[in-house]
Amino acid sequence: MTVRINPSILAADFANLERDIGTIHSADLVHVDVMDNHFVPNLTFGNQMVGRIQEVSSIPLDVHLMIDNPDRWAPGYAELGTYSVTFHAEATTNPVALARALRDRGARAGLAVKPGTAIEPYLELLNEFDQVLVMTVEPGFGGQTFMSEMMPKLRILREEVNRSGLDVWLQVDGGITEQTIITAAEAGADTFVAGSSVFRGGDPTANILNLRTAAAVHIH
Repeated sequence: MTVRINPSILAADFANLERDIGTIHSADLVHVDVMDNHFVPNLTFGNQMVGRIQEVSSIPLDVHLMIDNPDRWAPGYAELGTYSVTFHAEATTNPVALARALRDRGARAGLAVKPGTAIEPYLELLNEFDQVLVMTVEPGFGGQTFMSEMMPKLRILREEVNRSGLDVWLQVDGGITEQTIITAAEAGADTFVAGSSVFRGGDPTANILNLRTAAAVHIH
């Protein structure tokens, strides 16, 4: 199974995003958190900013929409040419229709669930998605502590993906370090969002390699 490391630019220097994106050339995707200060109590990038990041990044973008009304706004992010667009189950009125709209526009479609959201209602819809994101912190801010109590949710997803034979990536986001990535990999994750542990301390390239190596030993 492939290990994917997607550094979150939420932990990068916002005044030097192009420079910082240039330091993570060994990453699989660039994780871009879009927050609207309504769905979560924080405000980051909008469509115009993501479009500019798309223009300067040599690495495909993995956009995570923490916004209200993604049914209206998410397709516009796919139209920018981004590789993947993930929206929250809690914010959409029709996750299947939205996922199909994203795929129609050439993006991979991802479904994200907050820590308090059960995954069981979505298991029968897995074929509509290319990725499921299990939040391992409450969405809204970087630098939070990893919630290991989310691992049963990941195990349920991994069991269903393996049983069905679907090619659905299982992503975790929040508090990922060289230690917690092992826990997440053992539970079934294969795609890992890491912010502080990539950008804040040491060489980002080395940090990505260390995370990838730690996960690869335990992924299954």
